[in-house]
Amino acid sequence: MKKIVITLIAIISITSVFAQKDKRLKGLEKELEAILETTKAPGFAVAIVEGKKIIYAKGFGYSDYENKVPSNANTLYAIGSSSKAFTSAILGQLREEDKVSFEESPIKYIPDLKFYTDEMNNNIIIKDLMSHRTGMPRHDYSWYLFPTNNKDSLLLRIKHQEPFIGLRKQWYYNNFMFLTQGVIAERITGKSWEENIKERFFKPLGMTRSNGSIDELKKSSNAAIGYELKKDSLISKMDYYHIAGISPAGSINSSVNEMSN
Repeated sequence: MKKIVITLIAIISITSVFAQKDKRLKGLEKELEAILETTKAPGFAVAIVEGKKIIYAKGFGYSDYENKVPSNANTLYAIGSSSKAFTSAILGQLREEDKVSFEESPIKYIPDLKFYTDEMNNNIIIKDLMSHRTGMPRHDYSWYLFPTNNKDSLLLRIKHQEPFIGLRKQWYYNNFMFLTQGVIAERITGKSWEENIKERFFKPLGMTRSNGSIDELKKSSNAAIGYELKKDSLISKMDYYHIAGISPAGSINSSVNEMSN
């Protein structure tokens, strides 16, 4: 543990030295500090990667606003829908392993999956799920107001979700389609989405503190607390929202140092 702490300190120190030498970053911290005042954000963290090097990484403000605990480059934040890139990347790896094609129907891998119309059932391919082009709008209330940890139960709701427009006619953001991608990977690998994320990304990339649930985040040290802004000036603490079974669409918690890996 002592070696890990020393290594982290060394990384932060080296990053600081790079920042001081890189003239392109002159004035950056002043601009970032100004964001705290302008947005009334309690805190955030920033990392800049060039090639294979982290040339800048630092936290601003507080991870715990009430107790004035400073944020830093190792503070865990919910990365939200940036998790979607990980989910699609699992399928990308499985395509490289010749275990899936993006031109195939998702129903091939999830026989119980049904869409609102036969036309959708017969023509939607995996690439459509990735590109937000199924013609289906978000329908987010059907998971946000009625959460469950059972991904299959959430998938059964899709057949009741009416599209706004025809297939590939217009872009519509949709969390359910990333849930579907996560479950496709589960069916192919025989492992949960959470296990796939840890084994295929967290472990090989040295993302030792990153996790995929609020329960894990609560047990972590140096994790940011959530806040909302009331009346344009009052920073108020919020409870974490348990994203539950829709996790492939946005449940990863990580730091800028680990995301930079």
